[in-house]
Parts: sequence; C-alpha cells; structure tokens
Amino acid sequence: MRLPRRPRRFAALLLTPFLAGCFASTGAGGGAADGEDGSRLRVALAFPPAENLSPYGADATILSRLGVTEGLTALDANGAATPALAASWRREDDRTWLFTLREAVFQDGTAVTPAAVVNALTRATRAEPVPAALSGVTLTAKAAGTTGVRITTTAPDAVLPLRLAGPSLAVLAPGAYEEKGAVDPVGTATGPFELTEVTGTTAAGLDRFDDHWGGRAHAPGIDARFIADGTARANALRTGQVDLAEAIPVAQAATLDADTRRETATTRTTSLFLNTRSDVFADPALRAAARAAVDTAALAEGVYEGHADAGAGLYGPAVTWADGKRARPAGRAKPGNPDGASLTLATYDNRPELPEAAQVVKQQLEKAGFTVKLEVREYARLESDALAGKFDAFVGARNSLLDTGDPVSLLAGDFTCDGGYNLALLCDKAVDRAVAAAQGTAGTGERQEAALTAEAAVLGTDAVVPLVHQRVVTGVAADVRGVLLDPYERTLVGAGTRR
Repeated sequence: MRLPRRPRRFAALLLTPFLAGCFASTGAGGGAADGEDGSRLRVALAFPPAENLSPYGADATILSRLGVTEGLTALDANGAATPALAASWRREDDRTWLFTLREAVFQDGTAVTPAAVVNALTRATRAEPVPAALSGVTLTAKAAGTTGVRITTTAPDAVLPLRLAGPSLAVLAPGAYEEKGAVDPVGTATGPFELTEVTGTTAAGLDRFDDHWGGRAHAPGIDARFIADGTARANALRTGQVDLAEAIPVAQAATLDADTRRETATTRTTSLFLNTRSDVFADPALRAAARAAVDTAALAEGVYEGHADAGAGLYGPAVTWADGKRARPAGRAKPGNPDGASLTLATYDNRPELPEAAQVVKQQLEKAGFTVKLEVREYARLESDALAGKFDAFVGARNSLLDTGDPVSLLAGDFTCDGGYNLALLCDKAVDRAVAAAQGTAGTGERQEAALTAEAAVLGTDAVVPLVHQRVVTGVAADVRGVLLDPYERTLVGAGTRR
C-alpha cells in the first residue's frame, strides 16, 4: 500500500541552534549539497516489524536504524549524551532538567515546539507496557517559554539525558497520535528519512526528508526489506540485491569479501534466561545446576566461530569501564540434581546463531541430567509468550545499553519485580534493593560501581546465565560510504550514508 505524503507547510529551515546550558549544539553532519544526490539505498534488516512500527517496543530500533526517528538527545561513540532535537540542556535541581529545543520541523510540515515535545513524552509515559527507557522512572514534561521543555522526575535521575536518547522516546508530531491507542510514524517523525510506504512485514519505502534540521541526506531514499533468514540476507548482499545487510550470520561471514564485511564489538550479550516461576527453575538449586552445566567458551569458539567472547557478565567487552571491576556473585545456591527434570527451552531464528547456540545449550543441559525440548520461532511470534513465562528457559540476545545508554536501566527493566522486559520473571528483594541503590547514585564512576554491585546480585540468583558477548557482522557493499555502526546498535543509515 502506498501511503499518502503529508503536506509540508514549512520551508527548509536554516540550522541555527540555540546555545544555552552546559552542552554545545552539534548538527547531524554529512548532509548533501545541491547536486550531490546519490542512489537509493537498498537495506536488508533482520527483524520484521512486530508491533506495527510503534516506537514503544522492539520496532523503535527499526525506525532509528533507518534514520526515521529522533529524540531530544542521542548517544555518541563513548556512550555520552549529545544534542539531537534538544540543542542544549542543564540541570536545575536534583529532579528537574531544562532542555532547549533547536529550530526543526516534523515531516508533516508542523514545527517542533515545546508543546509537541511535551505531548510526545507524555504519550510515552502512558504507553502500555511502559517503554524500557522509562522503566522505574516517572517523569512529567511541561513547556517552558517558546523554546524550552522542563522535565521533572519524581525521584532524582542523574542520567535523564541518556534516557531521552532511547529509541522508544522518539519525538513525533501531534498527528502521530490521532488514532486512539496507536502511534503512526508515517510522515510524523523528524529524521533525515521519511517513512512513506509499508508492505506488511516484508518491506518499507522511505524518501529523503529535505527539511531535516541537519541538512539534506545524500541518498534520495531507502528501500528496506525485512529478511528474517540470515543466509538470505548474506546472499542478497553477495548478489548485489542490497547494499547493506545487518546481522550477517557468522557461518556466512567468511563467504563475504573482506571489504564488504564489517565487524563491530557491541554491548549485546546472548544469555540463557531461566524462568524463576516455572515448575523447574523456581528451585534455585536447579537454576544453579543449569548454570554449572553451560560451557560458555565452547559457545564462543564453536557456534560463533570466534566472532564473540565468552560470557563474563551482563556487560560485555564493549563496556570498557566494567573490565576487571566486576564483583563476584554472592549467595548462589549449590547445584542440585536435575534427575531428568523436563523443561522447554525457546529461542528465535532472526539471529541465525541463536538456534545453534540453543541446540548446544540443550545438549549441555541434557548431559547434566535435564530433559529438554527445544522450540524455535521467529521473534515476532515468540516475544509475548516469552514475557508471559510460557517457557522454562529462553536463549536471547539483549543489547545492555540499547534502551537508555545507562547500565542501571537494563537491570531495572530486565531483572526487577516491576521490570517491563523481565524474561526470567525474577522478583528478588535483594536485587531490587541493589538496583534501587544504583538508580539513586549520581556520579558517573559511582553509578558504574553501583551497577556492577547490582549485576552481582542478579547473577547471584542464577536467573540469567551470560553465554557470549557478540560482535556483530554487517554486510556493506564496496561502493557504500557513511554507514553508522555503533556498539549500541541504534543507528545504521544516516544523512551521510550513500552509494
């Protein structure tokens, strides 16, 4: 279905960011000057939309990776908050921040105003389930004059600028929220590319948004295809059908020419989540038995063929500040005797290594005395059952800094009683206390130390067993320039991406 383009009522804006507060403004960079257009980019993505491209769930990263959506802030390569729709910001007190907006326009032609930003953030706070970036946080946004947005949190939040960089907190025009209970990103975002056409869960078309605040993109548009099969993605790149292919399977990486293969260390960790409310793993001793049965080194070298590191914790080697500073998990139960206990282990095939990793884990658990049934589906058909606790164990890949860039937010969202993405269904008072203590810590170094203490509390429950820390392989055609590869996996195509 071809979607009608929304009328634009504003001409292109000059880039005249406001300079205020403690952060300097930066532009998007890499835009094209008149007459420098490239060709449309052909992109193969691994995950089809699971939630009608709503920004509040897993689809948020599809929108950010294709350059459709933006938030008030973004993350730089070092994980620090940088300006996006907010040109600058400052902290007024422990619970209040003032963000100054740059001059920008939505893709439907309406201006990015304080009222529009307040509306977008307020809608996000009311979403169900709550976006992961807001897990454990309650915020209120109000307009402050003609260019400011004042955001107040019920408790001090030292990392609010990081939180607002989360893809799920993208700012959309008021028109995106006209249909009750739904969010429509078509023609209502602010990024350099505008979503114009969607073909179910198989493809999407995007055109360049000429009025982007950072300048006009090099590529006139993007033709995106959602290809869940990793081998098919690699073949599409090899045969010249696509210019970019994300998440190339390690088994296919060696078949690509060296100049078309890009390996990036990421903050993504593949883990074994044990359902703490299932008949089997409600018993801490059997969780300990499962943890003791897993050989992570064999997974890293075998399944991932050296394109991953053995699991060392919830934060991988890309999180350099965690290296050598981890606290030893305390209070672990002694491994019990599985005695043939039956369990269902689930995973998804959008990341081709996961079924193979799950098969190896299955064999290791069976060797330890468990009876294991393996279930593999596409992620879109698996997520709701996994979150509802319908499996005893789950092998999944999770980017620890994807949602907020804040290490504590991962712990709050994935391992606390109120967490919105709690695959292990863990509800442990000691873990909640440790995470709450970390959330209340302000200084960067102190917060990192508190995060590692909380990580040790999580690992002490054996609700999760880190298997490997991934290095993602992206296929990039030899004539493509300006691909945005980052350890947080939030970006792929930007204004400077071209062929």
